[in-house]
This record gives sequence, C-alpha cells and structure tokens, in this order.
Amino acid sequence: MRRFIETLSSSFRMALQELWKNKLRTFLSLFGITIGIFCIIGVLSTVQSLEHNLQQEIKSLGTNTIYIDKWEYGAGNGPDYPWWKFVKRPVPKYEEVQEIKERTGTADFAAFKIQVTDNIEVRDNTAQVTIYGITEEFTYIQPVEIAYGRYMTDAEFETGTNAVVIGNEIAEKMYGDPERALGKSMTIRGKNCTVVGVIKKQGQQMLGGWQFDQSVVSPYRFARSIMDELKADPLILVKGKENVNSKVLQDDLRGVMRAIHKLSPTQDDDFALNDVNDFSDLMSQAFVSVNIGGWAIAALSLIVGMFGVANIMFVTVKERTPQIGLKKAIGAKSGIILTEFLAESAFLCIIGGAIGILLVFGLTKLISAVFDFPIFVSTPLLLLAVFICIVVGLLAGIIPAYQASKMDPVVAIRSK
Repeated sequence: MRRFIETLSSSFRMALQELWKNKLRTFLSLFGITIGIFCIIGVLSTVQSLEHNLQQEIKSLGTNTIYIDKWEYGAGNGPDYPWWKFVKRPVPKYEEVQEIKERTGTADFAAFKIQVTDNIEVRDNTAQVTIYGITEEFTYIQPVEIAYGRYMTDAEFETGTNAVVIGNEIAEKMYGDPERALGKSMTIRGKNCTVVGVIKKQGQQMLGGWQFDQSVVSPYRFARSIMDELKADPLILVKGKENVNSKVLQDDLRGVMRAIHKLSPTQDDDFALNDVNDFSDLMSQAFVSVNIGGWAIAALSLIVGMFGVANIMFVTVKERTPQIGLKKAIGAKSGIILTEFLAESAFLCIIGGAIGILLVFGLTKLISAVFDFPIFVSTPLLLLAVFICIVVGLLAGIIPAYQASKMDPVVAIRSK
C-alpha cells in the first residue's frame, strides 16, 4: 500500500512538471477534457435545476390533490375524444363541494375556486390582475403564505365581506411598499375592498401556476357578487387524507361525482379528475430524453478530449524513454511503470476536469444573477465528474503506458 501511494505521489509530481514545462501543449491537450466536463456538468446541472424548479412548481399546486374540472389537463380521454364533448360538460358547482366532503371518506379537504382577469383601481392607478374567489379550506390545499398583515378569517369567509389579500407585486405597484398596503382600499369591478394582507413573494413561475404575485384573493361569497360564477373558470380542489394514495382518492371521487351527476353505468364521465402527481410523472418522463441528449453532446466532447490526452501521453513516453530504461535497469517492474503513466494520465484529466468545473460554477452564478433562475451543482454531479475524469484518463493512457511498461531497458537507455 505504501509503495502504491508513493507511486501515485510521484506520478502527480510528474504530471505537474509536465504541465509547467509544456504549458501550451498541455493546455491544448487538456482543453478537450475541460470542454467535455464543462458540457456534462453544465448541461446536467441546468437540466436538473430546471426539472427541480418545475417539480417544485407542480408541488405548489397541492400535494395528493385532485382538481375536478370539465377539462382534462393531460392526455385526457385520448386524441379521438371529441372536443365538443368537453365543451358540453357541466362546470363544477359550489354546492357539489359539500356533497364531496360528506360522501368521500378518503378526502381531507375540499375547496371551491372562481377567477377572472380584470383591472383594479387605487386612486388614479390601475393594474390588470387575476381575481380569485376561494372558500375556507383552499389554504389547506394550496397554502397562501402571508408576508405582511393577516389572512382572511372564517367569519369573513362566512359573511362574504370585502376583505382581500393581494400579491407582492400588486402591493409594490399600487402602494409603493407592501406594508403600506395594509388597511388601504381598492376598487374591483365597482366595489371597494380592504387589503388585510400581502402574500409572500413567489417569483416568476415557468408553468404559470397560481401566480399569486399578480393576484387578488377574496372570499368566494364576495367574489360571486362581482363575477359570473359559471363563466369564471370554476374549479373544485380535493386533498386526500394522509397515507391515502392519490389514485385511491381519484377512484373514490369518480364514484361520488358520477352519483352527484346522476350518471348511469353506460354513460361516460362528464367531468375530469386531474391528479397533480400525474403532472410530476409526465415531467420526469420528458426530462429523460433531455438528459440523454445532454449525455450525447458531452460524450462527443470527451472523446475528442481523450484523444488529446492520449496524444500528450504518447509524446511523454517518447521523451522519457531513456528514463524508463534506467528505471527498469535498476529493478523497476513493468507494473510500476504502467501504474505511473496511468496515474499521470488520470491526474492530467482531473486537472482538466477541475478547470471545467470552475467554469461551470462561474456560469451558474452568472445565469442565476442575470435571469433570476437558480442553478445548482449537486454533490453527486461533482463526484460523477471526478469519476469520469479518472476513467477517461485511464482509457487515454492505457496504450502509451502499456508501451512504456514493455520497453527493453537496454534499447530504451540507448535511445535519444
């Protein structure tokens, strides 16, 4: 073991000497490895960060949650299902929420939502926002985090008062400072409302989602007084109990909804049960192909880099031929010579990979700052980069190292 460590240490010193002695040649040879690792870590980090952010957005729609709507959000009933059948379906109704809560044993919470996009007025300022009308249990399914002030009370939901909470961007735009919005009034479709809370800033969402930053959230009983409920995208949200699989909840809801709509066994469903978990699965499947594409791009760069390292190792063996012969003449075994050159090749690749990783870190900081899109480099990716460097180094150096280990000491010493 001690001999092996000494061999590795010696090889590392030789690799550094090679770098220092032939800077330009070594740099050009390692450039392919640098670009290859940069592509692998850069592409995979970006893809992983993108997938992570999208999955977080999907989770923000509610965990273990079913959206009951007239529209299918995914593949639906298949490409052959007539579009006009979706149009003819009845929209979800507020009265159905109570029936769902009473009949569905696997449901924990159920809420109703309506919404419109319209202008709000604060003195002489106007802004276009999404106005949500929600019922009491909405926040247990889709949390609305309050940064300033408070959330609406049960009494305000029950009586349908004009108390509202608003998004951070709306508060900044209309009042200058989110905290100054508290207690102030705004006009929505001719009716005055009082701001009781400001929602915690969410930031830009790629999938759309609820976009609370640009929204006004009000009690359902107030909202239905300023909008036509049937034309306001009504939606029922149902969250399952803990340890209840979403598929079990979905099956339970299907039976309940068919009973509520009084459908016969031969009739098709006239409603859609959209499972949030299905969105997550579809997203994961989509990113499999993206990852494969990233690996293909990186593999090409690594192959080019491997040939560059192999070239420098062939040159190194040629330059050190007399030294190799002298080592063998004083008793160095072929295995030691082979290990030295393989270790040196691996170290060269690790150095090239380290440069690539530093470039990736710089790029991630730049993108995160400019585009407000957080990109992270995970520890498994860094370990993967080191492993790839070692493997590429061994593959690139195996032939030159084998040639060096099989040299005849007399012939090698005489060579110039």
